[in-house]
Amino acid sequence: MQPAHLSDTAFADLPLHPSLQLGLQKLGYTNCTPIQALTLPRALNGEDLAGQAQTGTGKSAAFLLAAMNHLLNTPRAEGADVNQPRAIMLAPTRELAIQIFKDAEQLGSETGLRMSVVYGGTGYDAQRTSITNGLDILIGTPGRLIDYFKQDIFNLKQIAVLVLDEADRMFDLGFIADIRYLIRKMPAPAARKNYLFSATLSHRVLELAYEHMNNPTKVEVEPDQVTAERVRQTLVHVANDDKQRLLIGLLRHHDPLRTLVFVNMKRDAEQVENTLKANGFEAATLSGDVAQNKRERLLQDFKDGKLPVLVATDVAARGLHIPAVSHVINYDLPQDAEDYVHRIGRTARAGTTGDAISFCCETYVYSLPDIERYIGMRIPVDHDASDLMEKENFVQGARPERRPPSGARRGGPGGGRPGAGRPGAGRGGPPRRR
Repeated sequence: MQPAHLSDTAFADLPLHPSLQLGLQKLGYTNCTPIQALTLPRALNGEDLAGQAQTGTGKSAAFLLAAMNHLLNTPRAEGADVNQPRAIMLAPTRELAIQIFKDAEQLGSETGLRMSVVYGGTGYDAQRTSITNGLDILIGTPGRLIDYFKQDIFNLKQIAVLVLDEADRMFDLGFIADIRYLIRKMPAPAARKNYLFSATLSHRVLELAYEHMNNPTKVEVEPDQVTAERVRQTLVHVANDDKQRLLIGLLRHHDPLRTLVFVNMKRDAEQVENTLKANGFEAATLSGDVAQNKRERLLQDFKDGKLPVLVATDVAARGLHIPAVSHVINYDLPQDAEDYVHRIGRTARAGTTGDAISFCCETYVYSLPDIERYIGMRIPVDHDASDLMEKENFVQGARPERRPPSGARRGGPGGGRPGAGRPGAGRGGPPRRR
């Protein structure tokens, strides 16, 4: 009998290239996850795919195996430049691009396919050299890819496989114009294989799929098969002023070997980090403006267990495969219901179980109805959790120093632009900062 997170479909029964089968055997992978079982046979049969499954269910292995199999079974055209990429894989964040590359190296270890990953923030010359040395598969974030493309470091004339991962996040981060720019430089949809994967397939994502893909098959994993079902979700109602005390109390009552604490605002993340340290917990903050080298070091320390608590904004909510995350704590309820699913998906990965504890405070209580409507259930309320609140031994951490907004001019935030200094100005609601 297979583990609950695996299907009865064996990789050995699929018409995968022998080198891929060998790589899977060396990794000890025998059976597909549900999303892999639904998508791989179709992809190996030549279909384009728009696949939806929750995070942590093996989407990246599905499109990597399909893409590599196509490249291995379809040689380059006669006289084609052997140094140009034949597959391109786009990811919305640096962390996700790096994770896809690591998965690709493992799955393709026996194939001889050359791969590279490019992303902003670091390694500009080294990444450029990795492309000019020649490659088959190019993985990256849209901005850095376009940068190199416009310098003629590579071209897209031989692209035989296009992968868009976390396409809904591409919309959220404003990358769709960049993606369309790159797609227009590739061969026509019918001349390549196209795989779009995401945890959510909204109307706008499907519109993108049908516009730039060759009649894709929509594939969805049923709700009772997804990772979120193995997450123990609880909700704690707490006053704003008591959130830090509750966080410290909760951490004192469980082993915080690998705990992710999500907040909505970077400044609040720094405050939480300072309070954790003041109360004896090793912690660090991961947010969008942390230098790439430091981000990679923090993530590695977190994975290795050297850093027990990682405080993060939603930059860390998707695409990170961090094994054995025992607890996810939503210090702030997210303002986007989809982000709740992605946050709690950091735990209970690959068939394990985990806990997701969400603080419901005065500021973000208004997000709760949308979240519960989106996930189709009421989050169980833990009425006893408030008894864990740290009272006697609590130490308030230092507040982070306020920094003027970048580019601010004299005379106030925004340099005189109408409404520039008002939170949420022109956006119909409170600000969402990553």
